[in-house]
Amino acid sequence: MNIVFSTFPRTESPPSFVSEVCDTFQTHGNEVSTVKSDKGLTSDQVLEIIRPDLVSLGFLVEAGKRKSQKVQRPVFFGENAVPSLQYEVDAWHPDWRVGLEVEAGRAKMGNAIYRDLIQALVMVDLKYLFLAVPLAYRYNSGGKSVHSKDYEHTVSVAEALYGHSRIAMPFSLCVIGY
Repeated sequence: MNIVFSTFPRTESPPSFVSEVCDTFQTHGNEVSTVKSDKGLTSDQVLEIIRPDLVSLGFLVEAGKRKSQKVQRPVFFGENAVPSLQYEVDAWHPDWRVGLEVEAGRAKMGNAIYRDLIQALVMVDLKYLFLAVPLAYRYNSGGKSVHSKDYEHTVSVAEALYGHSRIAMPFSLCVIGY
């Protein structure tokens, strides 16, 4: 299965680590792909499959649902430089200053991509965001099978944000379709 990706802004060549992260998804493409499956994996299941490869690249990766297993990034620092507000990210590479979010069925319908983009805007030190979404998400609605093109939708949102003259995004972005 081929994994596709788009980088933003479109006027800058992507850093070398983009191919390393995308290769991780490509390596596990048959396992995580949503194109031929009746029902795709959850985002937690996708993250669990790619987790060892991300760790080998130097990422800190969410290991579970308990607070101690989450990866937190500061937004504000309070007294004694203790973070007073933090957001969770699925994975963080401290040297590259890269965050990674994996979304599944709620990428488009649940507006998860918007939440991810807004939270990335205010995370301290984040310079690059990977946003992995399904190429095709299938679900039933009213007894009919519906096909949501989450990757296309996410790329469209990114093109609007990075291409508009009213907005200057403080981080670069790679949208991965799996």
